[in-house]
This record gives sequence, C-alpha cells and structure tokens, in this order.
Amino acid sequence: MALIAENRRARFEYHIEEQFEAGVVLEGWEVKAIRAGQVQLTDGYVHLRDGELYMIGCRINALRTASTHVHPEADRTKKLLMHKAEIRRLIGKVEQKGFTLVPLNLHYKGGRVKAEIALAKGKAQHDKRETEKKRDWDREKGRLMRHKVSAGAKG
Repeated sequence: MALIAENRRARFEYHIEEQFEAGVVLEGWEVKAIRAGQVQLTDGYVHLRDGELYMIGCRINALRTASTHVHPEADRTKKLLMHKAEIRRLIGKVEQKGFTLVPLNLHYKGGRVKAEIALAKGKAQHDKRETEKKRDWDREKGRLMRHKVSAGAKG
C-alpha cells in the first residue's frame, strides 16, 4: 500500500472507531495530479446522500499542463465506492449519536486510488490536550533516550 496523502488532523480531532476502504471515482486530470502529489485531505469529510458516500473537501490541484478542453475543479465532490451492505451498516452507525465519517488517507492498491475512511466520534477539548501531552512526552522520552545512548557511547 503506497500512501498518497494522509489526514493527520483527523486522528487528532476524532476518536477512530472503525476503518474502511473505499474506491474513489476520479477524472483523468485528477489521477495525473494525484500522481504528481497535488492532493490535500485536511478539510475533507464524508457525506451520505441517497444511500451513497461522497467525499467533500478533498482538494486536488490541477497540473498546469492540464488539457485546454478540461475545466478542472479542485474541490469537486468525489463519489466513494463500497458494497451496499457496508454502506447500509455505515448509515446505521452514522445515524447513531455523535458518529461521523472522515477520510484518513488516500493510497494506491493494485494501481487504483483508494480512500481509507473512518467511523469516528469527535474528541472533547480535554481529550485533545491529553493527546498533545502524550505526544510531547513521547518526543521528550525519545530525546532523552538518544541523549543517554550518545552519552554512553562517549564514555
């Protein structure tokens, strides 16, 4: 699985309950732009409409070499492809209290672009602070361990 783009903010903003993989319906210019790394997932979310999934807010910037007869739209809504049974299960979960669907990343699988989406619950402010504290402590711990190892190598 080759990672294209990751929504790191989603893991900070939400408690991830379940993860799913979905195909993404793309236009030709979008595939070329994705291969060139012109994609951003930060503001993306997944919307349910008429029993189908759509990814909104995923920005794919068109390449300058795009064809003249194609009018690329960077923030176009993209349809996600999943089995009907999985979609029905997701609809049931999203209609429950506080669940939402967020895109976690875009990746290649078998030459095709896939989206990893997650069933998630929003974090409260104190949970976000706790996440920051843990991240800072892990970083400091790594720094201390590196310092300890390099001090031991000198002596």
